[in-house]
This record gives sequence, C-alpha cells and structure tokens, in this order.
Amino acid sequence: MLRNGAAQVFRQLVRHQSTDTSLILERSINRVQLLGRVGQDPVMRQVEGRNPVTIFSMATNEMWRSGDVETSPAGDVSQKTTWHRVSIFKPGLRDVAYQYVKKGSRVLVEGKLDYGEYVDKNNVRRQATTIIADNIVFLSDNIRGRDQ
Repeated sequence: MLRNGAAQVFRQLVRHQSTDTSLILERSINRVQLLGRVGQDPVMRQVEGRNPVTIFSMATNEMWRSGDVETSPAGDVSQKTTWHRVSIFKPGLRDVAYQYVKKGSRVLVEGKLDYGEYVDKNNVRRQATTIIADNIVFLSDNIRGRDQ
C-alpha cells in the first residue's frame, strides 16, 4: 500500500509539472534566408519616439518545368516571383543597407518573420508579413554609393 501510494504521488507530481506552462522552457526557431534581387532603393523611416528603420522590397523566383519531364525534357519553363518586405532595425546594418543597397542588387538576407497589421489610407485593416533582417550579404558589384 505504501508503494502504491508513492507511485500515485509521483504520477501526480509529474502530471502537475507537465501541465504547468511556466515550468516548460521550449526552444523554438524563427529563421529566414532569402536570396534574390532588391526591387526598390531602400527608404529610411522614423516613427515618432522610435528608432529609424530601413525598408526595401526583395524578389525571389521559383522556376519549374511543366509537363512530363521524363518524356519531354525540354518542357515549358514557368516562373513565379514572390515579393518580400525587408525591415532593418539594427543600427549599423540599417545604415549600411540604406547607403549601399540599390534596386537590382543581388543580396542574401537572413532574419526572422514578423506578422503584423496596419490600417491603409482607406481605413481598411490589412495583414503584413515582414522579414526583420539581422544580416545582409552583398552578392552584386552594382552597389549604390560606389559611383556617387
């Protein structure tokens, strides 16, 4: 009976710990890597009382062959372009991106996804997905500022 009681107390202790969310520390990852071309020259914005942010758009492309690749290897090639909004808050990176990134540059952006909402000019609530960049690798020679 004592042994059975100890097992019951142990089960309750384990059950209690597993349901108490304050004791559970899980690791999670929110990482994004994008390799593509810049769609517009960056702009720097500052909202009152906040640090400035550099923002630019970036395009990534997905390509595939349509049809049966085994019977006709020269099938039609299709492409889909996806546009991404990149925001940079890190002070050093924000300034370098504003100065050197330009439309058409090929860059690798590393960061995290952020989801938010905003109200447009027509007072319609919209969803927004943004890449918060914490690293940018320049892969093009055509960098704004070199020839200025």
